[in-house]
Amino acid sequence: MAGNISPFKEKSFAKTAAIQLVAGGSAGCIEVCIMHPLDLVKTRLQIQANTQIQGVVHYNGLRDCFLQMYRSEGVLSFWKGIVPPILVETPKRAWKFFTFEQFQQVFLFGSDKPTALVKMQANRAHQSVAPSSGNVVREIIKTDGIFGSSGLLGKGITATMGRNGFFNMIYFGFYHTFKDIVPQADNSKLEFGRKVLIGFLGGTLACCFNIPFDVAKSRIQGPQAVGVEKYQGTIRVILRVYKEEGFLALYRGLVPKILRLGPGGAIMLVIYEQVSEYLTHRFM
Repeated sequence: MAGNISPFKEKSFAKTAAIQLVAGGSAGCIEVCIMHPLDLVKTRLQIQANTQIQGVVHYNGLRDCFLQMYRSEGVLSFWKGIVPPILVETPKRAWKFFTFEQFQQVFLFGSDKPTALVKMQANRAHQSVAPSSGNVVREIIKTDGIFGSSGLLGKGITATMGRNGFFNMIYFGFYHTFKDIVPQADNSKLEFGRKVLIGFLGGTLACCFNIPFDVAKSRIQGPQAVGVEKYQGTIRVILRVYKEEGFLALYRGLVPKILRLGPGGAIMLVIYEQVSEYLTHRFM
């Protein structure tokens, strides 16, 4: 009964929840800052179709994309659009890790108008003249509004839900299962390697399952031909890409995605556990 819960237990839960939220938010923020260049390159590769458009730079793979961006846009271009994911991922990761920990106990588990992020990542101007996050957001709100299928918060939402849902299902499921199968090591270096390996494998496996939704999200939110909304509806986009470009097109950008979210998953897991252990020792 709620009336029988002591103030000590309530305070203990509040502290535990705060620690999980802070640790998860820290993990998400640091992971984004480190791995953002790979996410940007992945988006550039996903928004281009097989057909090359005259006057538009076409990238022939991961290395070519990095080189062309560096030469034409500058080194800081690899962090284009980093503000939106920091603002999104920090609270999102905080909530994800918190809810994972809580549900673990409950279930007894041991257009031509892309969204702010994709529009900034797709922008090919030199970093010194590229628009800021605020300018892009204001432009989208002015043109398409906030809500609705083309608005700031509505465009590509089902694809985003599919992408994130599949990733979290696989990543956290793998993490929970294998953290107990692979025993903890007494040696601190081996234990660090164990955490990195579990996080890397979980992130890599999750990427392989959710990337068709990621491709659909990039196509829906990315630049489209003027006056033509070719990519609409998550499932319709997936089927259209498959029909027009083949099965492998649904896995376009998989290499940079794995290079980002494989190590990214490891980084998040290690940072989360380290921050959580520190805060627990300091405040509990």
